[in-house]
Amino acid sequence: MIEFFNFKYLRMKLLGKLYLIPTTMGESDPMDVLPQTVRRTIEVIDHYIVENDKTARKSIKAVYPEKKQSELVLFTLNKRTEPSEHLDFIKPLLEGKNMGLMSEAGCPGVADPGAVIVKLAHEKGIQVVPLVGPSSILLAMMASGMNGQSFTFNGYLPIDKDEKKSAIRHFEKLSYDKNQSQLFIETPYRNNKLIEDLLQILSPATHLCIATDITLPTEFIKTMKISDWKKLKIDIDKRPTIFIIHKM
Repeated sequence: MIEFFNFKYLRMKLLGKLYLIPTTMGESDPMDVLPQTVRRTIEVIDHYIVENDKTARKSIKAVYPEKKQSELVLFTLNKRTEPSEHLDFIKPLLEGKNMGLMSEAGCPGVADPGAVIVKLAHEKGIQVVPLVGPSSILLAMMASGMNGQSFTFNGYLPIDKDEKKSAIRHFEKLSYDKNQSQLFIETPYRNNKLIEDLLQILSPATHLCIATDITLPTEFIKTMKISDWKKLKIDIDKRPTIFIIHKM
């Protein structure tokens, strides 16, 4: 048993580590929202799995300007990436090199395609190291005043009009039945239309939190009853937003 443990420990030492590196959620000073651990990690890592090559390079340069772009090796992971490519992406890890996993914005692996790489890393016995950084989901929940003891992130709402209405009603019922806050997002250019739908569908007494541009200078976070939202004109077109509803 001891020899087996030592073998596993030795193998893990020979493998690289996968660092989950958070990024800013827009045009802001990285050091305002990211800890020094992120800077120190980027300083020593050259291999990355990223959602977008251009924005990843920009993020790396913003955090550590001294980093030579020519030294970076980036693998792009997005909706067009074939599952067969995933193993190729982590070859540097299997060869003993540390790698970074970066999302387009915020924390990788949460509402982000990077989760498949994290899963694969665990399957291969690779150590996964999450670094502290901004999560729009948690920050919105923190600022909402709703039930932080029980909440669910539901991702994107359906595109189909009828399915979207059914989903909104379903989430409102869940929030009431389970005393559970329900979070979801929408493609930013559909935000204003979604607000119209929420005001029409939800009960006047249901609470709605709109959390927009979190951590940015233009940040807007407000929680009110639907009856009060109807008195307010709001325009959040093309601005990243988390919506939270809770019927009490």
